Amino acid sequence: MKAVILFPGQGAQKVGMGKDLYDTCPAAREMMEKADAALGFALTKVMFEGPDAELTRTCYCQPALYLHGLALYKELCNRINIEPVAAAGLSLGEFTAHAAAGTFSMEEGLKLVQKRGAYMEEACQAAPSTMAAMIGGSDDAVQALAKECDIDVANYNCPGQTVVSGSVEGVDKAVAGAKAAGFKLAKKLNVAGAYHSRFMKSAQEKLLPELEAVAMQLPAIPVYCNYEARPVKDTADVRAMLGAQVCGSVRWAACMQDLVNKGERLFIEMGPGKTLAGMMGRICKEATVISIEDVATLEAAVETLKSM
Repeated sequence: MKAVILFPGQGAQKVGMGKDLYDTCPAAREMMEKADAALGFALTKVMFEGPDAELTRTCYCQPALYLHGLALYKELCNRINIEPVAAAGLSLGEFTAHAAAGTFSMEEGLKLVQKRGAYMEEACQAAPSTMAAMIGGSDDAVQALAKECDIDVANYNCPGQTVVSGSVEGVDKAVAGAKAAGFKLAKKLNVAGAYHSRFMKSAQEKLLPELEAVAMQLPAIPVYCNYEARPVKDTADVRAMLGAQVCGSVRWAACMQDLVNKGERLFIEMGPGKTLAGMMGRICKEATVISIEDVATLEAAVETLKSM
């Protein structure tokens, strides 16, 4: 069964994620125990028990989503013959996509992601910053508004849905001027800081040497980079793109559009919620996205895929 594998980003996490996998799937349990050992603390305890405020912390939610996505993918592959034709992930999910494609080991990627989360958390604490979702306007309009307010465009998620990121003052100005700029709605997000903006420069600078130190190989399947919305070419490109996306825009809509243009219509989303499925609904109506977040949806997905 040929499909594109997708992994969500920060914000998808929820308390209890992965608990049923741990309890009922030996391979997933083994992976999660290896993850706890690699990190030197019980990430699974935070995933299973929370509290929500703890799981939401960038240094925990990023490795939690990475581990959960990979455990789901491993279980899917154990149950049905999936032939992944490409992989992509939103922001943090790009790291999960690389681990699924064999660019680096589960443990190496996990430690990298945990450090990325910690560095981003430090950057958030260093200076007040925030983000806002802009609904209904064009990419040109959001770029013009961001420039006027001296902030950055963090995410091009799907047609009519972009996210701006930057100083509190700048984002407030963008929200206030959104209607006049042609947007239906602008809403500040409940985030710790301005991800994918110049405010993450310190995190980017700390992550770059970590990326250089990790052993990598060319992924077994095409893996899309958020920063340039294309498959990566080699390991130097992987490192450069994973580094660039910390401060750069996530061009998710362009990544998905390229896959659609290449004829891909079946996508499998691995992680809590159905955020990526929702975005795909606005990118390509003909695409099918199967969302898997727990054992029940995994079993349902296997039956659906068998019948296709």
